[in-house]
Amino acid sequence: MLQAYIRGALGRAHYEILEEDGSYYGEVPGFEGVYANAESLEKCRDELEEVLEEWILFRVSKNLPLPAVNGIELQVRKVG
Repeated sequence: MLQAYIRGALGRAHYEILEEDGSYYGEVPGFEGVYANAESLEKCRDELEEVLEEWILFRVSKNLPLPAVNGIELQVRKVG
């Protein structure tokens, strides 16, 4: 489920080439703070995936909500 969530989120990503230096910038709408910048599109995608994974782990560790992606909702439940 987690892989499907990440793939779905990355499927929303938008990329552009920055005129200033020709590097690639990517971000995932709806995931505030999830963005990357690299010298190639492939590296930008890889970096964006890493940032997204860290963002998810951070939000889970703080018990913060995560946006639904393609009907997938990640939630942390206390087991006790």
